Amino acid sequence: MSLPSVPAELAVESRCALGEGPQWHVASGRLTWCDILGRRLHWLEVASGATGHHELERMVSLAAPCEDGGLLLVGEDRLSRLDPAGGLEVPLCDFEADNPRTRSNDARVDRHGSLWLSSMGKGAEPGAGRLYRLHRGELVTLRTGLTIPNALCFSPGGEFAWFTDTPTGVVMRWALDRNGWPVGDPVPWADFSATPGNPDGAVVDAEGHLWLALWGAGRVVRLDHDGRVVAEVRLPVSQPSCPAFAGADLERLYITTAREGLSAEALATEPLAGALFVAETGVTGLAEPPLRLA
Repeated sequence: MSLPSVPAELAVESRCALGEGPQWHVASGRLTWCDILGRRLHWLEVASGATGHHELERMVSLAAPCEDGGLLLVGEDRLSRLDPAGGLEVPLCDFEADNPRTRSNDARVDRHGSLWLSSMGKGAEPGAGRLYRLHRGELVTLRTGLTIPNALCFSPGGEFAWFTDTPTGVVMRWALDRNGWPVGDPVPWADFSATPGNPDGAVVDAEGHLWLALWGAGRVVRLDHDGRVVAEVRLPVSQPSCPAFAGADLERLYITTAREGLSAEALATEPLAGALFVAETGVTGLAEPPLRLA
């Protein structure tokens, strides 16, 4: 039986060097995403199609909506609050500020309103990355010795977290307690080490299935509760980085992509690399809570 497959279409030709961190902001009706290497925060007003961006002073990988308004920027050396209307940025706390070799990477708010976030070496140095949880304003280290942490997402009831260290090709599942803290060690859940593409960003839908970007393969795959691929979105570019559901009913799947590392010849064959894409998957997303800082 063939795999259900739908194509992704161009949403915004943002030409990101490294698009990442798509995030739906309910209050503003906007999807935001970052160009980490380009130091820009992009936005799309989904209902009207209006777009724009903010220039940033540092590399940022996520802009998470906060419970009390505004955005939390997950940056290469600090976490900071941003007022998107006035553009005022206020530092919240340092983030590996004593290590200039690293930057932030994947991040997502969990079912408890806490932020899981990660770091990696700016040159993807093996073992330089870490995984953290920002819980009510306190930053706690969860795991060290990672290379490219990705695929942070959470089950609808908060029983599990998923993540991957991209070079391993394996998506891990981690049991969580009733307060959202990890219990025991993570276990292998889905293995892509022998298939084209490397696991990158991910998001969970309303049915508790995981949508995973496969960097290098031009696909986003849907995994069922047992980690089996049951559907896919095909893109006209090779480097999808992260999916996110957006829209009034979370009915559209948006996907960030990247131009990083592509040769001039490769870019000539995929001129839309770095754009934001959208797909009609026939399923809806899972609403994510805003970040609670206190």
